[in-house]
Amino acid sequence: MEKDINERLRQRASQHFLDSIAVKQEAEKLLPESVARGVLAMVDCLRAGGKVMACGNGGSAADAQHFAAELVGRFERERQELAAIALTTDTSILTAIGNDYSYDEIFSKQVRGLGKKGDILLGISTSGNSKNVIKAIEAAKKLGMKIIAFTGNGGGKIAQLLDKDDVHLCAPSTRTARIQETHLVLLHALCDGVDHVLLD
Repeated sequence: MEKDINERLRQRASQHFLDSIAVKQEAEKLLPESVARGVLAMVDCLRAGGKVMACGNGGSAADAQHFAAELVGRFERERQELAAIALTTDTSILTAIGNDYSYDEIFSKQVRGLGKKGDILLGISTSGNSKNVIKAIEAAKKLGMKIIAFTGNGGGKIAQLLDKDDVHLCAPSTRTARIQETHLVLLHALCDGVDHVLLD
């Protein structure tokens, strides 16, 4: 019995690797040009004194924080600090807005309070349908901010909000785990690209 369970678990673990590789291989065919556009947009924003604000829910909130840490701290090489804020971290702001207004407003109110024309909003939603990320994108657009959207599942409602000046990085999968894994590679590709432009 224990041997059977171990073998089934081994096979399941192996399949996770194979499935993740397959999605990333498909993403490599589809997304590098958009990654390059995202890098150049961020570099232009940062050089002009702007900042990147990132938001998402659950695992995407963790990705937003991870991304901000890579910019403010460092990615793989020493460089100057870069301006980035994760809108997912201040519990007083999040709970006050969620309680007094609506959870749907927790990011959009921060965008309106902290954002300005020329900044970038990096909105992360594996489904493409997160209401609070959608509202943040709408608020950012009214301020004249560019959008870098991380989605999956075909892009959902967020895809319909974007225009030619925005960057859409849609992981080619419908499975949340595979989308999140691909988003992490995309985040690292953006960070690497920014360092390359600034340092090389």
